[in-house]
Amino acid sequence: MTRLGPADHVIVVGAGLAGWRFVESLRREGYAGAITLVGDEPHAPYDRPPLSKQVLSGKWEVHKATLASSDELAAAETTLRLGVRATRLDVPATSIQLADGSLVSGTHVVLATGTRARALHFSSSGELPSLRNHDDVVRLGGVLAPLEPESVIAVIGGGFVGAEAATSLKTRGLRPIVLEAAPRPLIGALGEEVATWLERLAGDANVELRTDQRIRDVTPDGAGFEIVFEDGSRLYARTVLAAVGSALDLAWLEDSGLTLNDGVVVDGDLQAAEHVAAIGDVARFRWTSALGEELVRIEHWQVAIDHAAHLARFWATGERPSELMVPYFWSDQYGKKIQLLGHPHPSDDVMLVSGTPEEGKWLALYARAGLVTGVVALSQPRALMLSKGLLETRTTLEDALGLEPWFS
Repeated sequence: MTRLGPADHVIVVGAGLAGWRFVESLRREGYAGAITLVGDEPHAPYDRPPLSKQVLSGKWEVHKATLASSDELAAAETTLRLGVRATRLDVPATSIQLADGSLVSGTHVVLATGTRARALHFSSSGELPSLRNHDDVVRLGGVLAPLEPESVIAVIGGGFVGAEAATSLKTRGLRPIVLEAAPRPLIGALGEEVATWLERLAGDANVELRTDQRIRDVTPDGAGFEIVFEDGSRLYARTVLAAVGSALDLAWLEDSGLTLNDGVVVDGDLQAAEHVAAIGDVARFRWTSALGEELVRIEHWQVAIDHAAHLARFWATGERPSELMVPYFWSDQYGKKIQLLGHPHPSDDVMLVSGTPEEGKWLALYARAGLVTGVVALSQPRALMLSKGLLETRTTLEDALGLEPWFS
């Protein structure tokens, strides 16, 4: 890998967290060449997690989620191409075709396009409103502002975003009803046992959670929505929010020659091709843990930041990180904080080692083949971080139980 020099031009496609942090990291590493930041939204880079939390709850104005002030944008000496989509990547030419017909040519390209909200369609309503970006939360805020207290809001999907949105709606004095298709929320992400421990959180916060929900249709009537279920029952809500996960947009890369497999496949240095890299949610990367190497795609805020720093250092200096990356995720919902270290499989064994679900504070270990693969905690932030070392080296479950770092 030839280090970046002042004559280079780096094109960053994606003006979200990963893309902007990469720009910042590249400048911090001493790169003085040209940078162009391309984003399909017209807004300056902003942070997404606050949208379903502080912004939707009414605690923040949306501008507080901005990642880059006008002064920071100016200091980064970056050409901004915002409000225009990338439509084609020419790998050999390291150039990007944009939807307005223009072409941006450089020497290196970074793909940091993230994900979009997974669309949910019904015959009567078409695509339902979702909560993924700046315009979504502004639109939803406008719908909610004139509603009477205790107005019913149907949240379709009880996963992380759905639960966070329901929490914020409750804070606003509204009545969210969460409709989850699975037997309980978060089974696919955290596994059966942990999901069972967390199922009580909604009820404890006086939020109605309905599981095993099968929706036949959603019909708007001008003043709200009627939801019709497969069993014939109905629910009327003033508005509906679809929170059914995220999806990648890879169609524009299909003729690029890159390897696409639930993401852009990259090597250990995040390279997808010569002078082309992918970071953050869109990257399917080779993650090395204490258990070995695994090809993964992880939609975590911290992973996006780690990728940005890793790639910037590698391109600017040729250096690679010496420590293992430990993925980290958190979610604030129903008055509690869920935190996860590592990247355990939902089918991994689970052992509760501190607290109980009844207390509303606990910590548990995930393990596979007798080795620790993750640490999950509810409202135990200090104990969780004290346990991070279990994932930085190869640790058996037996050794972890002997060390008990969460009690330190």
